[in-house]
Amino acid sequence: MNKLPLVGAMFWATKIVATTLGESASNFVTMAPLNLGYAVGAIIFLMAFALTLAMQLKADRFHPAVFWSVILTTSIVGTSMSDYINRTAGLGYAGGSILLTSLLVIVLIGWRMTGQTMDVERIATTKGEILYWTATLVSNTLGTSSGDFLSGGLGLGFRDSSLLLSGTMLVILAAHYLTPISGTVLFWAAYVLTRPLGAVAENAVEKPVTQGGLGVGTTITSSALLAVLAILVGWQTLTDREYRRTDESIGSDRPAPIRP
Repeated sequence: MNKLPLVGAMFWATKIVATTLGESASNFVTMAPLNLGYAVGAIIFLMAFALTLAMQLKADRFHPAVFWSVILTTSIVGTSMSDYINRTAGLGYAGGSILLTSLLVIVLIGWRMTGQTMDVERIATTKGEILYWTATLVSNTLGTSSGDFLSGGLGLGFRDSSLLLSGTMLVILAAHYLTPISGTVLFWAAYVLTRPLGAVAENAVEKPVTQGGLGVGTTITSSALLAVLAILVGWQTLTDREYRRTDESIGSDRPAPIRP
């Protein structure tokens, strides 16, 4: 049984909220107010990611709370890893983006060479699921670097970066309906871009006015995003239960097979 959700408007809305919260939550721990640093934060978040991933791999069907917990932890650990690579290790936004883009390409090519399907609505094997989460972790780490590169490295700022990324997402959406481009290619393009979109949007709200943000702060931003994510996941949980209840009801009405 496929343990991944169907890709639609609800999926993309929840993905953006979860990855945006990942940026804010990582800043909460690694910077203000806890100030634990990028290396310590990365270690803590890697442990959280390993725990949620183990729960996801062990599950026998799609559980919205478990699935989105993994997405959230990949976003949090991706943010701290990206900040460590770019700032502590000194690669810079451009260097970090190039490194992570290369790594993502390698992961996707390796995935393709395994023969496992890259259609995320048809992944039904443990090997395929591990490849999916590997690509997710790398793409969410890349998303932070690319968002920082656009807003800081190129000097576009948070607002213009958000507009650019939003426009690119609309182009991908139009390509999905109007062109014969592979849906798998478009999915992964959008999947990667939702991360920097969330990163620059979060920074635009959280960062001080002197840095181009609204000055709301990490605590309030994280709390608000967590509340929205809880609502979205709760809604998916209810609809998933209703769907399974309806499916089981239809199955029970079918005549029993005639045994020889």
